[in-house]
Amino acid sequence: MSRIYLQIVLFAMFALSAAAQSYQPPANPRQNLNLDSGWKFIRADVPDAQNLSLDDSSWTSINLPHTWNNTDGQEGNTNYYRGIGWYRTHYIVNKHLKNHRFFLKFDGSFLVTDVYVNGAYLGEHKGGFAAFTFDVTPYLKVGKDNVIAVKVNNAPNPDIPPLSADFTFFGGLYRNVHLLATDPVQISPLDYSSPGVYLQVTNVSSNSANLQVTTIVSNSLSKTQTIILRTVIADAETNIVTILTNVVSLPPETVSNVVAATTVTSPRLWNGLSDPYLYQTFTEVWKNSKMIDCVKQPLGFRYCSVDPDKGFFLNGQHYDLHGVSMHQDWPGHGWATTDAEKDTNFMLLKEIGATAIRLSHYEQSDYVYRMADKNGIIVWTEIPLINHITESPEFYASAKQQLTELIHQRYNHPSIVCWGIFNEITLRPGPRPVRLVSELAKLGAQEDPTRFTTSAANASDDEPSNWYTELNAINKYFGWYNGKLGEFGPWADNIHSNYPNRCIGVSEYGAGGSIYQHSEDPVREPENNGHYHPEEYENLYHEIHWQQMQARPFLWCKFVWNMFDFAVAGRDEGDTPGRNDKGLVTYDRQTRKDAFYFYKANWTTNPMVYITGHTFTNRLTNTITAKIYANCDSVTLYLNGVSQGARTSTNCIFTWPLVLSGETNTVTAIGSEGTAQVEDSLVWLAPPLKGEGSLASNKRQSVELKKDLTERTQ
Repeated sequence: MSRIYLQIVLFAMFALSAAAQSYQPPANPRQNLNLDSGWKFIRADVPDAQNLSLDDSSWTSINLPHTWNNTDGQEGNTNYYRGIGWYRTHYIVNKHLKNHRFFLKFDGSFLVTDVYVNGAYLGEHKGGFAAFTFDVTPYLKVGKDNVIAVKVNNAPNPDIPPLSADFTFFGGLYRNVHLLATDPVQISPLDYSSPGVYLQVTNVSSNSANLQVTTIVSNSLSKTQTIILRTVIADAETNIVTILTNVVSLPPETVSNVVAATTVTSPRLWNGLSDPYLYQTFTEVWKNSKMIDCVKQPLGFRYCSVDPDKGFFLNGQHYDLHGVSMHQDWPGHGWATTDAEKDTNFMLLKEIGATAIRLSHYEQSDYVYRMADKNGIIVWTEIPLINHITESPEFYASAKQQLTELIHQRYNHPSIVCWGIFNEITLRPGPRPVRLVSELAKLGAQEDPTRFTTSAANASDDEPSNWYTELNAINKYFGWYNGKLGEFGPWADNIHSNYPNRCIGVSEYGAGGSIYQHSEDPVREPENNGHYHPEEYENLYHEIHWQQMQARPFLWCKFVWNMFDFAVAGRDEGDTPGRNDKGLVTYDRQTRKDAFYFYKANWTTNPMVYITGHTFTNRLTNTITAKIYANCDSVTLYLNGVSQGARTSTNCIFTWPLVLSGETNTVTAIGSEGTAQVEDSLVWLAPPLKGEGSLASNKRQSVELKKDLTERTQ
């Protein structure tokens, strides 16, 4: 019996008894070397900057991730720098890695990236959000100094989406850079920079689930190699569930797709917020009784469906998809964010009770998808096809490339339920997008038949491009950009009646809100592009919209625009230039706006109570309405220690008329839920002058409060 077949027999015997065993992987010979430290940068196009002899000593020393627009891209300057920047670093490859293959991986760079190693041109990547990888083996010198030079260009490019958008395009190497060192026979990282392992889950129930594992294996050697490919499926505690084994003969210098399948009995389902249970897979390459490569991936068993009348279902149960859209920028950092900052985002997502997030408007870092998997938050993720298209083969190819990259790179994340193919793509003037949308919808279904395609439209209801994806969603801003508050419900009923067999959701809705600007009577709609965005109008907007959405179960999704204020270089409105202030949380993540607590009251069950107006300290009149958001059976309000009575509510909104007296007024709300009680309190100052407050006094308060909050957060 040959050694290879003896090993197969041993693997098979082990697999038969594996269910009760814990998996302990051998040391992985694959190395993922972080290259984020020690770069030189210049924001200019330098001739021959790829040459080894170039003197870059005068360039700025930086570490990755990095963007050159972290300041000018957040100041409301429409002429923020969009052009070329160069990066250079030196790296010595350890001598013990001789005879390895080397792959240079970029997790994200905006927009066009040209890469050189030791003066040799590796290639160009077009697109600002997907990872991309080059095989650098022929150019890297083991044991010696190597020069990596990267030219990044974020100038407008008619061949690459996005052409325009309502957010800043932060140029630079804004995500991590890695050097992968592998055996010459390895699970390939070159299939659209994917993990090289695809986990397709079908026919899922609580009784069983079918799993197909496709692994892309590369043999870069000049001779045929016989390997054993083994995938270990383990539970969250790394107890072995089953093992799949293939014997593969790899021809020289070829890449092969290896497929294995199994049925997992009685799987524990990935079940959203209540139980986001994750299995793990370890796909190993063995040669001559030695493991030479291994790739670990998350695995979740779940199934979804959408009904045109009843909405979204997860694992056979109705599951209300309510949540927020979320950009990836952070003040002072742009897109060059840390994992700790991403953790803060998810802490706030969990607190508010979001069951879903729309990752707007582009592929985000793998860490974000892993956090969604872990926290049980369902994901809509999309490509940056926004506003306009170019009617050219190059533009079509770029859009299709970005969709293919997104699907291949994020295929294994159970949190993802749909691939978005555009956002508001019908702005005029410009070519009609119908043909491109049709082709992208077909491509998405072809690349991943297990998930839905979707889109976020803002055209008229009968626009053809709205209806090519399997799921449909609309961006609607009644009472902000158009229409009036209260018109959402009739519109939703009308489109549902006209398209009764289509699954319709709401991909965006929201209004601006400043924690520095306030109104005692927010019924009047402020100018959306003006500088006065009182927080109380944002509250009213969300109260009315959510109640109308909640009453319409046919809406398969409901996404607030946006979770956080974010940078838009072209905006000059609200209290800060360069800012979209529709977030439920301020840009710096320091202040949850009132509307955040409205949704927390509606989306969570742990008792909570919140008095609106924590940043509205200086009230404009003596006679006011106190508003409380709570998910309790009843709330009792106290003014200066005197009970104002208890209230109940069916919509999480509790109100009392109050007359403020004296200068300082202490307000306390106590919510009761069964035997549990929760409390919130604040101090309001009565106006120093008699009569109604004016817009001018409100603006003075805005300046004073902004100064005070700035001092407290510095």
